[in-house]
Amino acid sequence: MLRSVWLNELTWEDVAEYLKTDDTIIFPIGSTEQHGPAGPLGVDTYAAIALAEDAAKEAGVLVVPPLWFGDSPHHLGFPGTISLKTETMVAVVKDVIHSLARNGFKRVLVINGHKGTNLAGLTTACRNLHEYELPDVKIALTDPLFLAGDIAHIKDHREHHAGELEISHVYYKYPHLIKKEKLVDEEVDLQGIFSEYIKADLFGKGGSCVEVFWNSKEQKAFAPNGSFSNSSKASPEKGKVYHEHMVKKLVDFINWFKKYEGPVK
Repeated sequence: MLRSVWLNELTWEDVAEYLKTDDTIIFPIGSTEQHGPAGPLGVDTYAAIALAEDAAKEAGVLVVPPLWFGDSPHHLGFPGTISLKTETMVAVVKDVIHSLARNGFKRVLVINGHKGTNLAGLTTACRNLHEYELPDVKIALTDPLFLAGDIAHIKDHREHHAGELEISHVYYKYPHLIKKEKLVDEEVDLQGIFSEYIKADLFGKGGSCVEVFWNSKEQKAFAPNGSFSNSSKASPEKGKVYHEHMVKKLVDFINWFKKYEGPVK
């Protein structure tokens, strides 16, 4: 048994020993961006870290040190936000996976904690790596939007940026980081601003959607405190249910992924 699931806490000899019996690793990616008055700037990265670490412990796999920066230009109107250009994030992710593949990792699961927004760049990176550069490396990508749809009914309000579920998640795993007295009891009228075609609840039922993009100046105007969602009902208890549901799904997937050889041999 290795003393840690975290690659950065092991020696190169520890990793070489692991690779004798397993070639699977998790890569957690988040962001450093404002999450309203109650949530820390690292909400998305803490979400990815928590999911990756707990799933890795149960599945017996390793975890890459997290990428703390994501595609967050729309939050740059708030102090502390750090954003990578999409092409920079794609390049960093590809370089990390190339480094892993060079020494024997053949199955990489990317966990995106920055719900939705990083996905365009991450999908581009993963698809191009597997098609053009590393066809023998199996790459998978997931996100709370994909993992938690069937548990999202535990929320009391619509979920969007700095919403009840993501705040609850961090509240459960890292309670000292949430300012309980700053939880928000109102939400931005996104459909009033961007038409009925915007998805005002990220976990809401499907329907016709048209994505309208906003920049950091516009976001600061319509969400002056940074929060889009009512987070007043956020709680560690909800966070525990939400987290454990996703971890179970991840462990089930990893156990399958370890044996996956691809549709073409």
